[in-house]
Amino acid sequence: MMRSLTTAVRPIVPRSLRRGARDLLNRFGIWWDRATGRSEPGQPPEELIQGTGGAWWVGDNYLRHFRELCGLRADETVLDVGCGVGRMAVPLTEYLGPAGRYEGFDIVPANVRWCRRAITPRWPNFRFRHADIFNREYNPLGRVREHQYRFPYADHTFDFAFLTSVFTHLMPPGTAHYLVELGRVLKPGGRCLATFNLLTDESDALIEAGKCKHVMQPRDGVIRVHSREVPEACVAIDEGFVAEAAEKAGLTIDRPIRYGSWCGREPAFEFQDVVIFRKPA
Repeated sequence: MMRSLTTAVRPIVPRSLRRGARDLLNRFGIWWDRATGRSEPGQPPEELIQGTGGAWWVGDNYLRHFRELCGLRADETVLDVGCGVGRMAVPLTEYLGPAGRYEGFDIVPANVRWCRRAITPRWPNFRFRHADIFNREYNPLGRVREHQYRFPYADHTFDFAFLTSVFTHLMPPGTAHYLVELGRVLKPGGRCLATFNLLTDESDALIEAGKCKHVMQPRDGVIRVHSREVPEACVAIDEGFVAEAAEKAGLTIDRPIRYGSWCGREPAFEFQDVVIFRKPA
């Protein structure tokens, strides 16, 4: 569920031109993955790799973060919220052992179908579900609102969860609700790595100075959006709001937060800001 490469285009351009840019990035990414031998377990169709450029290396990079920052073990139970076409799942197939388990869900039906067809038959401990959540950018016909969706898992199920470029497409009620759901499904002592575009004094100043990689509208309460027509296309949210919502959800935040370059910050840890949540044991 990530479009950072294309929403970074400045100034605001017609959606038709953005689609053309995505197509070029997709074709380059597919060529790169094939050239470097990273096409297993089969390459998703081009139309499914919207905005990722086929960048399976992103999954490798985040797997390293999962292990080094969150202590992910090969025998743990993992939740991938917004699994997309499996760019995080595929590297995890090489790390999670038979005792480990992966569950992923996504709001785009075609993404889930591809993952079920290409990944689950080879790795039965990797399972994927469709979440029919309304989102103007990704699932405009969805039946359930993001702030009403209950993750389809029992309480205290997962050792580790992650959301890469998911909160960057949620409005504040959805963000707060997803944190509550994470607090519910994580086991005591569980961890969660999530990426955000966090609004701070620094990022607000960089946006106002024209340094941001996205075109962002003026603040509207606790958020800035790239497009008023389709606000879910790219959302930046106030760090204080996230911290307060996490506390209400029974989660703590590891400090320091690892800030990203999305707003024009240099140096930076990743493109988006990386936040690690923990559920007290």
